[in-house]
Amino acid sequence: MGKLRLSVAMGDYDRTRALLDGRVQIDGVNPVYMTLAPEETFFRALRQQEFDVSELSLSSYVIKASRGECPYVAVPVFLSRAFRHTAIWVRKDRIRSPQDLKGKRVGLPEYQLTANVWARAILQDDHGVHPRDITWVRGGIQTPQRPEKIQLTLPADVRIEDAPVDRTISELLDAGDIDGFMAPRPPAGAAVRNPQVRWLFDDPTAAATDWYRRTGIFPIMHVLGVRNTLAKRHPWLPAALLKAFTQAKAAALDALADTSATKVTLPFVEEQLKAARETLGNDYWSYGVAGNEVTLRAFLHHHHGQGLSVRAMSVAELFHPATYESHRI
Repeated sequence: MGKLRLSVAMGDYDRTRALLDGRVQIDGVNPVYMTLAPEETFFRALRQQEFDVSELSLSSYVIKASRGECPYVAVPVFLSRAFRHTAIWVRKDRIRSPQDLKGKRVGLPEYQLTANVWARAILQDDHGVHPRDITWVRGGIQTPQRPEKIQLTLPADVRIEDAPVDRTISELLDAGDIDGFMAPRPPAGAAVRNPQVRWLFDDPTAAATDWYRRTGIFPIMHVLGVRNTLAKRHPWLPAALLKAFTQAKAAALDALADTSATKVTLPFVEEQLKAARETLGNDYWSYGVAGNEVTLRAFLHHHHGQGLSVRAMSVAELFHPATYESHRI
């Protein structure tokens, strides 16, 4: 019997590079890799279920899973993690503190984006700014009329407007027609050059570090999904994916730590790696459920509290059963 030939859609990250170049193999699988931007991957995976294995938005996955209608089952491979204090941009000529956002208008590309779930959690938990305190204006960052990937039924006190059909939320922010902007990407075009458009948090790294020290949360953005029908037919596949992706991440971290010649086009890599490990621990980008329960529980709590998941889900039901533990030697 030959290997399974599977389509695998994911980002071109250092932590996936060993898979792409063949240094790490997925047991029993002959993969066809596609490296795509997250927006394209998630749209195609959730609208048309085009891929056998796909990087998925954690928020979109939980929405679908809570409804019992997700075509994928997740594997605890966290291909994207990020502190989202940098996801909130404001007009500094009118917004000086998080509390100033109450009663204001904030643009976003999609309400349910994982980055926006985490950013709203920061505002609510640390600054008392609830989602109902803001009017949300939905539109594209670079092109107008970006739709939600998933149809949402939000709480009645959440106010969402659509941006004008011919304008982006970046243009609205630049013109001052909205007061803030929340997204995993920065504003585009003239907005990012506008001297009045800045991060809400003047030192987002310090704010995120303080938040981590108080909460123990390093936010998870993306998981890996495998088509349900494949996981049922080949129950060994989810664990094989977790094993291979973990090996690929380990190879990336080994390369990052080799400072004889830096592997990324960025200064101070050695210092930043040291700082990350001192703050978050040596295994700061861990895969698997063990060690990530606090982050996952916090996300599920806020996701349901923001009206996105139709029921409160537990960590125990998020992932394929074969991926909660592994062998030890």
